[in-house]
Amino acid sequence: MVRSLPPLNTLRSFESAARLASFSRAADELHVTHGAVSRAIRQLEEHLGVKLFLRRTRQVVLTPAGALYSARVRDALERIAAASSALGRDDAKGELTVSTLDSFASKWLVPRLFRFRRAHPHIDIRLDTSENQANFETDGIDIAIRFGAGKYPGLSTTLLIEEDIFPVCRPHFLDGTHPLQKPSDLRHHTLIHDDYFITWAMWLKMAGVEDVDADRGPMFLSSDHAIQAAIQGDGIALARSALVEDDLLAGRLVKPFDLSLPGVWAYYAVCPLRSLERKKVQAFRNWLLEECANAAKDAAAAVVNKPQIRLTARRH
Repeated sequence: MVRSLPPLNTLRSFESAARLASFSRAADELHVTHGAVSRAIRQLEEHLGVKLFLRRTRQVVLTPAGALYSARVRDALERIAAASSALGRDDAKGELTVSTLDSFASKWLVPRLFRFRRAHPHIDIRLDTSENQANFETDGIDIAIRFGAGKYPGLSTTLLIEEDIFPVCRPHFLDGTHPLQKPSDLRHHTLIHDDYFITWAMWLKMAGVEDVDADRGPMFLSSDHAIQAAIQGDGIALARSALVEDDLLAGRLVKPFDLSLPGVWAYYAVCPLRSLERKKVQAFRNWLLEECANAAKDAAAAVVNKPQIRLTARRH
């Protein structure tokens, strides 16, 4: 099949002029004359039979057709550049920059990264922990683990972990003067808060408890700090399941009640569609899916064994 493609130099001139909204600035960027850019765009318009710019005094403005075409041309040129660059390097090696929240990095990702390193010794992970969403075009992020509703237009989105919300505490809270045997027993203990939008008031309402002050207790802006306070025995934290998986399995924390609220958001692996062609990105995403599957199996096994553990704890 013969494709009728415009000359590449006309596309480069058009993309630059459209992005910079100026023939002169495009000429400076491409190291050519203003006239060369103007001629290239005129040639492209004649080839397409479509007006791409409205030419005004000291200003050029994209037509609706030009605006649509510029987005597609920019994406195509970026793909060509990425494919050309990949030919000159082994894309299964080197640095891979991963963006995620600090809480997820410290409580879930970092404790598991040694296994990725063991399986892929030639890939060096660079973690970027930020509350801001990754901008894959400008900040050098290769793949992100985002916590949200999963709606990321124009990006590849893979569900990793769905969450439940429930109280957690040190095992010794199951014993003592005021053991945690039912949700109303929380009135004798300190409640630990974080800035997540599912609150103690919501969990207590679900549990049918009315005689516990849902606002008392220390507040932490970071979920992992709230969890650490619970590990230290400072009180009972309302935790997200993904962030306490390892602490529950290790026995540092226990889940005193079989009552959970479903999480509204989930964790997703997110990257540009074209990044899935890169071996490093593929390797990391596949490893994430494998780790999540293994974590789910471990959590299911812990639930099966939980009744025996709880009965032993309550016998004291």
